[in-house]
Amino acid sequence: MKLNPQGTQFVTLDNGYHLWTQTQGTGDIHLMTLHGGPGGTNEVFENFAEELAPYGVTVTRYDQLGSWFSDQPDFSDPDNREKFLNIDYYVNEVEEVRQKLGIDHFYLLGQSWGGVLAIEYALKYGEHLDGLILSSMIDNLEEYLVNINHIRDTMFTPEQVSYMKQIELAHDFDDPAYQQLVAELGENYLHHASDPQPKHLISVLGTPVYNYFQGDNEFVMVGALKGWDRRGDIYRIQTPTYLTFGGHETMPLDAAKRMAVTIPNAKLHITPDAGHGQMLDNPQDYFRNLGEWLKETASHK
Repeated sequence: MKLNPQGTQFVTLDNGYHLWTQTQGTGDIHLMTLHGGPGGTNEVFENFAEELAPYGVTVTRYDQLGSWFSDQPDFSDPDNREKFLNIDYYVNEVEEVRQKLGIDHFYLLGQSWGGVLAIEYALKYGEHLDGLILSSMIDNLEEYLVNINHIRDTMFTPEQVSYMKQIELAHDFDDPAYQQLVAELGENYLHHASDPQPKHLISVLGTPVYNYFQGDNEFVMVGALKGWDRRGDIYRIQTPTYLTFGGHETMPLDAAKRMAVTIPNAKLHITPDAGHGQMLDNPQDYFRNLGEWLKETASHK
């Protein structure tokens, strides 16, 4: 199936909402990206087509429903929350975007929350995939929660940890001192390099989506994702799989190593000097290793 013309276009879903999409590149390897958050944006992938061009890769990226560049339903409406704020909806959304753009036999890359969707897509619609890339995402949230709280216990003093837990019990998440401590986590583990993130003058996070699935921040996971666990199913992923994690990561690397053994045809790469946002922290290593894996895997089709 041939990709639609290059450039930016809005896809109209069968439910009537519109999603922002962009396709760049002319290579024979088709890569679709799924952003994190939940409620993040595609912007972390802005330079993927340029960086992966030497490896013959065409890149399609889009903003999921509720994210900044796509339609944002009124999630204060309980009907909208029930209809759209669930994993099944977002997995089926990936499949509908694939169909609307005319993509088949492609590689799917999920970053963080996008990795949840990529795992679920591979289990449900794996026949369309040439390969799966999980970028900073493991197969369950239980091990993540243990790891992120271990990070907090080692980063901060006992007094600071106690203070944060008190704030969380009181749901006083706007407390300035608490916000500063949470920001330190981001500066050290979410993005390990010096301020590499795309910047806006206002927040572009799809906060209703993030709060529903995640909670109030990375430490307080009380949302719908909390019990998500595919440890017992990932052995069924038959497509070639590339696991890439930062060496200074919020996700537990022991879980990544287990996944590399459990998934039948998987390769694990650890990006040095990088946190959760590897492609921003150490792009040279990230893109070289991803590009070489894509090229090598495509040559064996």
